[in-house]
Amino acid sequence: MKEASIHPTAVVHPGAQLGSGVTIGAYSIVEEHVAVGDDTWIGPHVVIKGHTRVGDNNRIFQFCSLGDEPQDKKYKGEPTRLEIGDRNTIREFCTFNRGTAQGAGVTRLGNDNFVMAYVHLAHDCQVGNFTTFTNNASLAGHVQVGDYAGLGGFTSVHQFVRVGAYSFTGLGTVLTQDLPPYLLAAGNPAMPYGLNWRELKRRGFSESTLRALKSAYKLVYRSGLALKEAEAQLMQLAGDTPSVQRFLDFISVRGRGIIR
Repeated sequence: MKEASIHPTAVVHPGAQLGSGVTIGAYSIVEEHVAVGDDTWIGPHVVIKGHTRVGDNNRIFQFCSLGDEPQDKKYKGEPTRLEIGDRNTIREFCTFNRGTAQGAGVTRLGNDNFVMAYVHLAHDCQVGNFTTFTNNASLAGHVQVGDYAGLGGFTSVHQFVRVGAYSFTGLGTVLTQDLPPYLLAAGNPAMPYGLNWRELKRRGFSESTLRALKSAYKLVYRSGLALKEAEAQLMQLAGDTPSVQRFLDFISVRGRGIIR
């Protein structure tokens, strides 16, 4: 087991749990209830607080604040959590807050995510794997983001909104309703602009699946059908195409409604 490398100016509580090969840079602070996994690199001037677990092989750049109290007036000091998975890159000035007792109790970032500078993850957000957050993307409380989603710079997501897997938002997008999986969206308020073709092809979606998703998109966004009518036809289209079934399952959850 490799010893942790801690800069002499860093402040690490004796109760913090550090894995093998952890590096902690100058003037960083790691508090008592924090656990950091193997081979994670923490740059200078990073503050990690509260009941926060950071997995293995993460890279956390300078001036990040992770695991501080949720920005929620109902918070009364409950021991809520922040959980960060493995192999994430978290760039400068990111702020990830803990969950709330009224919500999930935990804010989560999965594995293999690329999070650029000034990104904010509010309390109780649930972020999947292989996502990309461009500079200044911000999530309000209780937001869910699916695997392989991409948020363009300055994207703002309203509380309780869901962002579907493999979707993508353009610069300055404002999402006040759910963004279904596989879609491109842009604008304030966000509008749909077709399927996220480039990402779907990059991730190996077959031509037959892409054709089925194109038909599903047209039913919801180009047919003039009411959403309930489109859903009925999507049930027939889903058949043996799991991706269309996932699209249908997503839009069938009413929540805040989907962008249209």
